[in-house]
Amino acid sequence: MTANEVRSAAITEVLNRSAAPTAEIRPLSEIWATDVFNLDKMEEALSKNAFKAVKKTVKTGEPLDPATADIVAAAMKDWAMSKGAKFFSHVFYPLTNITAEKHDGFIITNADGNAITEFTGSLLIKGEPDGSSFPNGSLRMTNAARGYTAWDPTSPAYIMHTANGATLMIPSVFMSWTGESLDKKIPLLRSNAAMDAAARRVLELMGETEIAPLNASCGPEQEYFLIDQHLATQRPDLLLAGRTLFGAPPAKGQEFDDHYFGAIPERVQVYMQAVEEKLYRLGIPAKTHHNEVAPGQFEIAPYHETANIAADHQQLIMTVLKATAAEHGFLCLLHEKPFAGLNGSGKHVNWSVGNETQGNLLDPGTSPEQNLNFLLFCGAVIRGVHKFGPLLRAVIATASNDHRLGANEAPPAILSVYLGDQLEAVFEDIKNGCVNPSADGGEMDLGLSQILNFKRDPGDRNRTSPFAFTGNRFEFRAVGSSQSITGPLTAMNTMLADSLHWIADKLEVELKAGKTHAAAVADVLKELMELHGNAVFGGDGYSSEWHEAAVAERGLRNLPTSADALPVFTEPEVVELFEKSGVLSAVELNSRYEVYSEQYINSIAVEAKLVIDLAKTVIYPAALKYASELATTISAAQALDASFDAGQVKVIAENANGLLETVAQLSTELARHDFADTAAHMKHCATVIRPLMEAARVYVDTLETEVDDAAWPLPKYRELLFIK
Repeated sequence: MTANEVRSAAITEVLNRSAAPTAEIRPLSEIWATDVFNLDKMEEALSKNAFKAVKKTVKTGEPLDPATADIVAAAMKDWAMSKGAKFFSHVFYPLTNITAEKHDGFIITNADGNAITEFTGSLLIKGEPDGSSFPNGSLRMTNAARGYTAWDPTSPAYIMHTANGATLMIPSVFMSWTGESLDKKIPLLRSNAAMDAAARRVLELMGETEIAPLNASCGPEQEYFLIDQHLATQRPDLLLAGRTLFGAPPAKGQEFDDHYFGAIPERVQVYMQAVEEKLYRLGIPAKTHHNEVAPGQFEIAPYHETANIAADHQQLIMTVLKATAAEHGFLCLLHEKPFAGLNGSGKHVNWSVGNETQGNLLDPGTSPEQNLNFLLFCGAVIRGVHKFGPLLRAVIATASNDHRLGANEAPPAILSVYLGDQLEAVFEDIKNGCVNPSADGGEMDLGLSQILNFKRDPGDRNRTSPFAFTGNRFEFRAVGSSQSITGPLTAMNTMLADSLHWIADKLEVELKAGKTHAAAVADVLKELMELHGNAVFGGDGYSSEWHEAAVAERGLRNLPTSADALPVFTEPEVVELFEKSGVLSAVELNSRYEVYSEQYINSIAVEAKLVIDLAKTVIYPAALKYASELATTISAAQALDASFDAGQVKVIAENANGLLETVAQLSTELARHDFADTAAHMKHCATVIRPLMEAARVYVDTLETEVDDAAWPLPKYRELLFIK
């Protein structure tokens, strides 16, 4: 078949496809966490003493002794085998945004050659994948390749079911033989410990006596696109780069705002239900799903959990979304900007801090100015964003997220804090040395008898802010949809720990001077706001006025591309932050810079190679063939004294020739390797390679609007986005 015949066949297949049958809907109580070896199941399977030890480890992080680990391993194996599992895997999170797993069988042979099953505490606690074959930033070489995985008992093991069977999955950390972190989980756990220690200092100074372990909590909202597999397979750019490198805008896009919260297509609804069935069995509290703004775009949002478990669950959500999409004939796109001109996809990370005794320390209660703990912790966030805003930009820096930042409800690359009118006024009053009683939001009366009056929130929502207070948490909106949330959570926890230690140092001085807690807090926060209040901004983060004022008047940094942002990892202030907190050593931090820089360069290189390949072997031949046929038809018509305008042939020829010239230049620039350092190479990608790719796109998108639809070789936006 010709390329167009394949495209037509794919469209026919999509249109004739019916939704997969809806699975039997069972009560949540019957399926919730049935595939999770959680504390409830441990209590049933373990002795009283063993369970008590495990529970203490889960709640406080206290080490588990080897004898108890053996008992847990035996119980875990029996439970897993009762669920049909014959294999187990330490699942871990290397310095990519994906999940890694190495499967081992429970099976061993005895001296008689008979097969038996075994799973000991040592197997549960430690695994040994190759440490040099994952991105490691020069921490491991092929001649020094040993790496270890180690069980994280604070995140429950679970069963992953596939068509090929069931596997016991054991959440683990991943480290080198020399002890450096090769993964994303270890820094997250360290950052939570650092935050816990700093928060305890502040709470103790504030007179708190019973302080349970503090944890960050998180509820990440995941956006994604669904494209039919038959159409997606005809788009090499979607398959290899995750986004369309070419594509003229359709006549109708998202301008009517008719997709957002609209009726979910039947086939998508069935898919969502299948996803949630799997997530509920894994103990993942998926709470919300709906249509997002762009056609073909959707969202799933779980309920808040402790940060470590939320991060593990987020990786599982991405895995389940993709795997289930394939079962239903979809391709799930987690790329931040799969389609030009439409909203991109983010992963809004809702973050708060609290414990069982003091509760959520970012919840202001009924009167924010009276809640001293809240004001201190909120002030710590303000200071952290001001001092380490560039770090927050760096941890969400990827080639794909660069396409999204700064438009269509994605926040700008300048990090600021939105507090809402009421809370911003409180902090402004503190800065000015006076605190006035605050008004609540007021009652919202719609004048409709069937709609009950309700309390208006005291602050509006600002969707242009990258870091917004939303009532009892902060929402980090700049995180990309394909990213692991561990990097952002680690940075937020670490910057909060640094700010809380600063606050504790100041409080100690004020309290020793004999001041009351209220007076001491007011003085500390006054100094904090004088030093760091420039990070607070409640206006339009998209406006050019803000971009100018943020840099020129407030001294904030604008880091528009990953090439600008990633070198922040090497800056002395950032290195000192991670070293003194014990979250990452200088060597470990530098490894992240090397890995993420390489990923940025490689991502753009893959896209550039695809642009060149598609332009030369798919687009140009199709344009040339159609132009030739059109010219022949016009010549034949002119021979019959019929008059036809040959202008379209000229337009096609000009754009086709311009395309070839551009990709030739792109090939030359892509072959360059004479860079002074990694930063220079990234800058070349951002300022030379990417603009050439965009220039090639302009030519291709113009050709798409000129070449006969029947002759165009690639599925178009109208097909990819609207055929479900």
